[in-house]
This record gives sequence, structure tokens and C-alpha cells, in this order.
Amino acid sequence: MRHQKKKNNLGRNKSHRKALLTNLAISLIKHKRIQTTLAKAKSLKKFIEPIITRGKKKDTHSMRIVFKKLNDKTAVLELFKNISKNNFKRNGGYTRIIKLGKRLGDFSEIAIIELVK
Repeated sequence: MRHQKKKNNLGRNKSHRKALLTNLAISLIKHKRIQTTLAKAKSLKKFIEPIITRGKKKDTHSMRIVFKKLNDKTAVLELFKNISKNNFKRNGGYTRIIKLGKRLGDFSEIAIIELVK
């Protein structure tokens, strides 16, 4: 039975999945919008929403926790300076997923995930 197995493994082991989500999160913070598969976008949404919530606190402890998850100094500074200002009054739902259709090569669903202003 599949009790309490909510995460999507994305066909990867734990370390590969963590690296993938970290790289996607860094790209999303830097570029504000990225195009990926729908499954990766949904997993990224669950990964980055708590990070953005943590970024709204603007204290040293929160910054260290976010840096531990992202491992990129420029992305962390961008999150704390610009993105947290835009989402300060918002109580969640910092990202938006827009479905684009199917990819021609392997017929997987493609989506755009972007930060909401």
C-alpha cells in the first residue's frame, strides 16, 4: 500500500532529486520563470514555497536555513532582497504553474512555473 508516500520521486534517487530541485529553485529565483515538465514543476512548487516563506523573515537564522537548502549565495540574496518584498503581504501561493501542452519528442507534459508578483 502507498500510505504516506506523497512525494514524486521523479525516477531518481534521493541525492539526485535533491540536486535537481535545488538547481531548479536557483534557476527560478534568478530568472523568475522557467520551462520544465509538469511533474518537475509540481515537485518544485512544494520545494520552493517554504523557502520563500522563510525568506520573508529576514533574519540571520532564516538566511542560513535557506542557504543550506539552495547553496547559492546570489540566489539567497536575490530571494531576501527582491522576492520577499514582492510577496510580503501574500500568505502563500508564491508560484504559478501554466501548462503548455505536450513535448514532441517524448510526449511529456510541459509547463511554465513562475513567481507571482
